[in-house]
Amino acid sequence: MSKLPAHVRIAMTAIAALAATACSRGAGSLLPTQSVAASAAAQQADVPDRDVSILKMLTKQVVIGSTIDPKFGQLNPYGLTVAPISSGGFNKGDLVVCNFNDKKNVQGTGFTIVALHPQPGSKPRLVFSSKALVGCDWLALGYDNTIWAAAFSANDNPVISPTGTLEYNLKGKPFDHPFGQIYVQPNSGSPAIYETNAADGTLVRINLNVPFTNDVIAKGFAVNHGKPGGIFAPSGLAYNPAGDILYVVDGTNNSIVALSDVTKIPTGGVTVEPGGKTFKGKFASQAHLLLEGAPLNGPISAALLFNGNLVVGNTANPSGQNIMVEISPAGKVLDTRNVDKGAAGALFGMAATGTSAADTKLYFNDDNDNNVQVLEP
Repeated sequence: MSKLPAHVRIAMTAIAALAATACSRGAGSLLPTQSVAASAAAQQADVPDRDVSILKMLTKQVVIGSTIDPKFGQLNPYGLTVAPISSGGFNKGDLVVCNFNDKKNVQGTGFTIVALHPQPGSKPRLVFSSKALVGCDWLALGYDNTIWAAAFSANDNPVISPTGTLEYNLKGKPFDHPFGQIYVQPNSGSPAIYETNAADGTLVRINLNVPFTNDVIAKGFAVNHGKPGGIFAPSGLAYNPAGDILYVVDGTNNSIVALSDVTKIPTGGVTVEPGGKTFKGKFASQAHLLLEGAPLNGPISAALLFNGNLVVGNTANPSGQNIMVEISPAGKVLDTRNVDKGAAGALFGMAATGTSAADTKLYFNDDNDNNVQVLEP
């Protein structure tokens, strides 16, 4: 693997140091979704019932804006994340989206990333476009807004600067049709990117030392080998620093797997057995099934709320139903919400911000309308 340019190596080293320092100083300096999770323990004292539904309190559904990029007209938004700081081409809180389809709506041929300010009426701004990004299905922003993208059709993992320059492109093993991506900053330890593969059902940790190294920490997640538009594989990654827990959505088995102390799981630590309910390997005790079966139905996306609850998005409900499912940390279903009564399979990409029920915002991509929307109190 070739080395990054000197200025990128320096930047990445600084990012890791800043992230670790920021973490030690408290919430607010991490990604919004992660700082929410980091404050979960403190916030739970203000929640009278650990099984309270936050989703029920989000009574307003508002359109932020179109996700169709202004240059190529690409659509079908998949990945969604939030800019943690104002840097490069982003303002803090900007919504960052990648398009999976081209302007003719051909599945898996999109290669654009757009950004929108998080206010209703926002217009999409083209951030990046490249054939290295074909079939962009997920993305994550690092501490300095560096973009990490999962490109299913191009079968690679581009690393893009905050100003929209392709800095590096991770390809070859262990990347095998990337399908999930998340930036993780634990309460102690180094940040990393976690990535899932749709072809072989693996979970990969990308260590941010330079040159990058990779650990395939889990394997055996179910895949359906579907064509673009019909893919089910490990995806919907969500992270809670309280417990160092990584949640993995299994759309094939309609389940959610939780990996605790995930940053300590080494290469080959966990194997998911057929059916997705049991685990083996030296670190199998750190894996457990959070939820399996109804109301999960072809879930792909997920977002973590401030109190540790998880919201998951279905894609295989009957037409007229695009269902979100809220789940407690103990695996109890707390609420469901239909957010689009059009064709099924519209719910992709989710991200949550806020530190209480009063200021929680749950953003999601709606593929029927090619826009990003928000649920809020």
